[in-house]
Amino acid sequence: MNIQPVILSGGAGTRLWPLSRELFPKQLHAPFGGEFTLLQHTVMRLKGIEAQHDDVKVLPPILVCNEEHRFLVAEQMRQIQTETNGLILEPIGRNTAPALTLAALHAATVSGDSVMLVMPADHVIRDVDAFQRIVYEGALKAVAGNTVTFGVTPTFPATGYGYIKRSNASESEECTVSSFIEKPNEEKAQQLFEDDSYLWNSGIFMMKPSIWLGQLSYFRKDMYDACRDASENGMADGDFQRVGVPAFERCPSDSIDYAVMEHLASDQSLIDVDSRLLVIPLNAGWSDVGGWANLQEEAPHDEHGNAVLGDVITHNVKDSLLLSSHRLIAGVGLNNLIVVETADAVLVANKDDAQHVKEIVAQLKLDGRSEHQIHKRVHRPWGDYEGIDLGERYQVKRITVRPGASLSLQMHHHRAEHWIVVSGTAKVTRGEDEFLLSENESTYIPIGVKHRLVNPGHVPLEIIEVQSGSYLGEDDIVRFDDEYGR
Repeated sequence: MNIQPVILSGGAGTRLWPLSRELFPKQLHAPFGGEFTLLQHTVMRLKGIEAQHDDVKVLPPILVCNEEHRFLVAEQMRQIQTETNGLILEPIGRNTAPALTLAALHAATVSGDSVMLVMPADHVIRDVDAFQRIVYEGALKAVAGNTVTFGVTPTFPATGYGYIKRSNASESEECTVSSFIEKPNEEKAQQLFEDDSYLWNSGIFMMKPSIWLGQLSYFRKDMYDACRDASENGMADGDFQRVGVPAFERCPSDSIDYAVMEHLASDQSLIDVDSRLLVIPLNAGWSDVGGWANLQEEAPHDEHGNAVLGDVITHNVKDSLLLSSHRLIAGVGLNNLIVVETADAVLVANKDDAQHVKEIVAQLKLDGRSEHQIHKRVHRPWGDYEGIDLGERYQVKRITVRPGASLSLQMHHHRAEHWIVVSGTAKVTRGEDEFLLSENESTYIPIGVKHRLVNPGHVPLEIIEVQSGSYLGEDDIVRFDDEYGR
């Protein structure tokens, strides 16, 4: 029995702003300060299933992500030495149902009708052994043609999660799904919490590609046709799978639950009497880390109930989250607060209202600001850069280039650049010249001259770049050659 992991990594994570940004969302972070990101943990928690079950083979994952995140996702897979069965790029967000459909169409080609294990990229699972046992149980049901979802026993009346009503209140065995309930208000959430028939909807599913595609073509043929056309008009781009942009732009936006699962729950005989919609309890320490209050609960706590990450000093602080990325946070006399510091923004919120941070993100967009989209540290396929200072006709950046990586061969119409090597070795192309720079050496790139920066060494290259000119925008780049296809 083959299991084909499908990881959906297209979310923006606006409720975790300012840590999570559109171009660097929460699944690409390690929010608890650990070594691995949420995405990497999602991939890694599947390792070990084969050792426990001789009849199972876990195939390399298929990932679906926003086109803007492609190099970040690919780099994170490289860091954990993980090959993929496809990295599918969404040119525009269309919610989870189209993302799964693209993955199912691709899976049918690369792995046949193997059982898909569909997982969001931004969840926390504390008990990996229990998770793997439950996944195996789900695979046995899915390989027989059933659609399997996983429900979490509620621990409080959550308004941020959807709910699944099961046909009986079994603690450990699977049962059919009676209905899906979207995120409730506080009164409804309390009612659901007190009823043992309801579980939180984990957003994790198992089914064969043929089952999903058959269900979607029945309930949402418009979505199925758009995704099929987008997939058929796509193309391979190195390690990435691009889809046809016009076809995918025509695709309706909808979730897996709305597009298919709610229809199945209301009448499971609509598709096939032998194919059931089942829910299996997922008691494995699950959390979707959907907002700062969730992260505060999941992070390690001190004796006062505080989750403290980074450079933080507290006095008389209780039940709070204080996260520092760049500077010292000193908290005095605080209770039930969220304080998050990044290089360009600070969030201070009452923990009970922290879910409304998305309203701040909406206001930033409305005001035409950039803080909802990018950090001061901007990631590129070759490394990253961070703005240090900005004036009327100058800008200073710290640039880090990964070993063996190369910036594009490029030129600028409006700015000159001065490069100073802080550490490592730089291979520089400047016009017709090519030369090496070592630590404490520098060079000047005049306006209009073709140039390229390469790290030929085995350690990161760090340089300080001083730009000067009449216009310093990132769109003043003319590329002549780029190994990343930009």
